Amino acid sequence: MGKINQFKPDVIHHPGISLEEKLQEIGMGPKEFSVRTGKPEKTITAVLKGKSSITAEMAILFEQVTQIPAHFWMNYQRGYDEFIAREKHKSVVLSSAAWANRFPLKEMIAKKWLPAANSKEEITNNLLSFFGFASYKAWEDYYFNQLLKISFRISLSHVHEPYALSAWLRKGELQAANLRAQRYSARAFREKLAEIQMLSKGETVSVFSKIGRICLEAGVKTVVTPLLSDVHVSGAVRWINDVPLIQLAFSENNHHSAIFTFFHEAGHILLHGKKEIFLESIDYSAKDIQKEKEADNFAAGWIKLARNS
Repeated sequence: MGKINQFKPDVIHHPGISLEEKLQEIGMGPKEFSVRTGKPEKTITAVLKGKSSITAEMAILFEQVTQIPAHFWMNYQRGYDEFIAREKHKSVVLSSAAWANRFPLKEMIAKKWLPAANSKEEITNNLLSFFGFASYKAWEDYYFNQLLKISFRISLSHVHEPYALSAWLRKGELQAANLRAQRYSARAFREKLAEIQMLSKGETVSVFSKIGRICLEAGVKTVVTPLLSDVHVSGAVRWINDVPLIQLAFSENNHHSAIFTFFHEAGHILLHGKKEIFLESIDYSAKDIQKEKEADNFAAGWIKLARNS
């Protein structure tokens, strides 16, 4: 869903300014106002100088004296607080600009993974939104430092082109988020593989659309994600919220290898459980060679059945 267009003024002043204008209008000074509201004069002075916030209690008291509804003061304060928070966040975004430049931004925009932007700040904001992070440090904690191991259990810090690879992986997650799968069943998935094995002789990308629909019936999400030029992965598999996700890198020139990769990833799902993420055709520190061989043998068995059928 696209962002809702909202007007964001360049500057929002502290509600104390409006309060000061109202007091001048009715000819009342801070001391008298403090007496009438029952709040300490130093508190009223702090509000008027923009150094203190208007609380819900104060808003009701102000309503009684100024005849301006409490919700006006509360909405004004909320708007000001959000404005200040956004201004502070701008510095976080600006500090993330060098991080953003490490990504193939032009290619991501061309593929419509990111919207077009007119400034570094805007494109950095768009990239952070794409990943669902508030800062580049959060991205590093997730993809490099493994602070959320329940979701991403390996570090990309030493792989080739980790920034582009993370973008490819993230795009697969976004694609998968739009799919609705049945509850995962290993037995049902094995049965569906027999059906998919008969489709694997097809020669077009449409085969993978059919494979994806069949997998959903067994609780497995399968997506095909176009490769970025700096990414050389052939596929990946991981579990997201107890749902297995197979992500394939497909082009018209690699149909047969993509079919093999699909069965290879299926092998990881059925043989190796939920606790790992597997990336194909690239090296990374947590790569388990034995499990890769097991997945290769699993895939080879299904490919052999397809050729003999």
